Parts: sequence; C-alpha cells; structure tokens
Amino acid sequence: MSNLSELGEFLRVRRAALQPEDVGLLNYGIRRVPGLRREELAMLAGVSNTYYTRLEQGLSNNASESVIGSIARALNLNTDERAHLFNLARPGKTKRRTLTKPDKARPGTLRLIRSTFTTPAVVLGRRSEVLAWNPLGQRLVAGHLDLASPETPSTRPNMTRMLFLDPHTRELYSRWQEEATRAVASLRRLAGMTSDDLELAALVGELTMKSPDFATLWAKHPVENCMSGLKYMHHPEVGDLELNFEVLTQPGESGHRILMYTADPGTPAAEALQLLRAETDVPTAALGRRAPSHPETWR
Repeated sequence: MSNLSELGEFLRVRRAALQPEDVGLLNYGIRRVPGLRREELAMLAGVSNTYYTRLEQGLSNNASESVIGSIARALNLNTDERAHLFNLARPGKTKRRTLTKPDKARPGTLRLIRSTFTTPAVVLGRRSEVLAWNPLGQRLVAGHLDLASPETPSTRPNMTRMLFLDPHTRELYSRWQEEATRAVASLRRLAGMTSDDLELAALVGELTMKSPDFATLWAKHPVENCMSGLKYMHHPEVGDLELNFEVLTQPGESGHRILMYTADPGTPAAEALQLLRAETDVPTAALGRRAPSHPETWR
C-alpha cells in the first residue's frame, strides 16, 4: 500500500471518528454514515471540498505544510498522529525500505544487555523482530522459546507476530487488548515513516490473513509512539506482574530499540521478578548460547 492510499485511509478513519459536537458544529438529524462529512472537515480546515476530497482519494501528493497542519488541527490529532499525517502526506520525504541482508544487534548493545543481570531487556529491530535478549528478558516474555532463537533469522521471534499468533504470548498479557492496540499503533507509525518496505508489508499481510483481531485493529488506524508505560502480565511461573517499561531508541537509522522492564520497589511485582531472577541469573551468560541450569558452573 502506497503512502498516498494510506493517507486517504487515515483521513477517512479519523474523520469518521469525529462527531459534529466534537468540533463545535450543530448536528442536524440522522447521518447516513458516522462522523463528519467531507465538506465539514474541509470547512474546518479552511480548504475547498474538492481539494480535500482529492487528498482522501490519494490523488494529491503536493499538499503544503500549512494545509496539512490545518487538517491536523481540524481532526484534533495528537502529537504522534500529527507527525504520522505529515509522513503520509509527504511521501518524497520518507525512506525507502526494501529487502536487505538480515539485521543484527550492535556489539555494544549486546554488551549492554548482557551486563544487566537484574533487569529484563529485549533488543528489537525496526519491525519488532527480536534481535537479542538477556536471559531474564527471554524468561519474562518468551520462556517457551530458546534463548538463542534471535541469532538465526529463520527462527527469530517477532514480538508483534507472537502477540497475535502465539497462544503462550497471548496468555501472558492480562490486558491483551491494550497491548495489542499499542503494538498495532507502533506498527502503523512505522508504516507511515517508510515506503516500499517489503518485509513490513509481508508482516502486515500475514497478520491480516491469520488474525481477525489484528485486521480489525489495523483498520482503525491507531498511531502512537510507545516509549514508556505499564505492562500487565500473568506469568506462568511467578503469577501477576505490573511492570514499568522503557524503550531506549538507538541513534542512527537502524530503528533498533532496547525494551527494558522494571518493577517499583516493595511491590508484589518486584518480589515476583526477584523470584524469576533467582531461577535465571547467570552472571556470565552470553547471548547466543544456552545458559546452564546451575549458575555455579559458570564460576
């Protein structure tokens, strides 16, 4: 799907989500379709109905920044949604992403997460593929998978794919719908920042075909840059966990992120994480080889 067709879909979805009273307009009678009419949105944005219609139909790729800004204000977009709209409306500014050689985590990143024995950490690629994780991170988010699975592209897990297609991962999140919406919002944001990304298109196509839940969420076009917050889990070994998460974005254009989980001191989640850590801690465990069952063998 091109950025211009994505632009039209995004505008239609956001327009349909607005009611006249949301933007200070009077609502007369029953509407045949939900949301604002095109002419109403065009009026609020200060552009002609014909011009706005061309934008929704994906027929215009030269909208000025002032026009896009006016449409963003008329749609009541938040900061992330506004940035997404600008990315879609200016396809010439986006990066072209095609099939490339398999990605891998930087050596410095690997050293960093290997040194964090007490904090679960997962290194994610641009499309949420797991490039690496430390033993505690693997035990927390995918204890049913092999520690070395991220090393080989053919067996490399993808956090979004697992969320929708892997039963173990689905059961891990107590608030699965919240987690799923967040994942789709991040993927939508990525789609707006790149063009012709064949791997991303393949992932979206696979999830759309195999998961009705994903297809429904994708059609709603949520957009969010999810950098921190809470994750609610029900871990099969240690029970309920309410964990803080932080996403550390690496410099450059790799799109790599480090996802780290922490618990507030003195909480049941902190105790549960400590229990999980007691079963996982291997001071010199290296990513790329399975840690032995008993830490003392590493002395």
